[in-house]
Amino acid sequence: MSAGVETVRPPRAGRRWRFNAQNVYWLLILPAVALLLVFYIFPLFQVLWLSVTEPEPGLGNYADLATSSTIHNILWTTFRVCVVTTAITVTLGYLVAYAMVHVGRRQLTWMMFGVLLTFWLSVLIRAFAWVMLLLPNGAINGTLQFLGLIDQPLSLSRNEVGVVIGMVHFMLPLAILPLYTNMIGINRAFVAAARGLGASAFEAFYMVFLPLSLPGIVGATVLVFIFSLGFYITPAILGGGKVVMVAEFIAVHFEETLQWGTATMMASTLLIAVFALLFGMSRFVDLKKLFAAR
Repeated sequence: MSAGVETVRPPRAGRRWRFNAQNVYWLLILPAVALLLVFYIFPLFQVLWLSVTEPEPGLGNYADLATSSTIHNILWTTFRVCVVTTAITVTLGYLVAYAMVHVGRRQLTWMMFGVLLTFWLSVLIRAFAWVMLLLPNGAINGTLQFLGLIDQPLSLSRNEVGVVIGMVHFMLPLAILPLYTNMIGINRAFVAAARGLGASAFEAFYMVFLPLSLPGIVGATVLVFIFSLGFYITPAILGGGKVVMVAEFIAVHFEETLQWGTATMMASTLLIAVFALLFGMSRFVDLKKLFAAR
């Protein structure tokens, strides 16, 4: 080939990066992804790593999970309190959400303000307020005795009753909001059609409205149960050290006994349980649609 002929190189295979709207979107979220990896994902891996390396490498900490009666009691207490709290919270939340859907705009505004108000109050303040209310000489026992309904003060604090009351109060907005969001999207014409076909008010609710609101019930149940699993402040204050749940057990082993291997093992177990719960739920319901991810 002569020196005067210019060689034409074929274009390289593959896609070239282009400055378009989609790539700009990924560039904008890149800092958030980096922060998430550094400050959230990496510490989680550290927790998992400590659970199999402290105090010595191996699965000794996880062996305690199968043999320790103390850990069994902690897990059973946590499961029992979470199930009771979830059942009461979702039931009360359903009633409130149902009322919010059917009241007028003015009443809805005040009800929504009451629901959101709990988010603006510190969980610590609310826990101590419940301690004052539930004491043997507190307002609740005093009122019941004044009305002649009881002779002796009820034991409402420093036990599971007090813990459940405090947790239900905190979790109620987490149940009400997804239930209300689901119910507001239900076409009321279906209920009216059922009434028009001769169904009673209860039959129209039970056979039409309730099945249509099941996605909201499932979403509220999952949210409340998962938040209850890792709840710490309210059980620690209202339980008075007599109702120890997983989160308090982890905190004590991190801060006081310094048994980091046991603490990280319990934290890892809690994390795996949450993911297992979400995976199990995904087999029956569309989690993306449930949590409004699409």
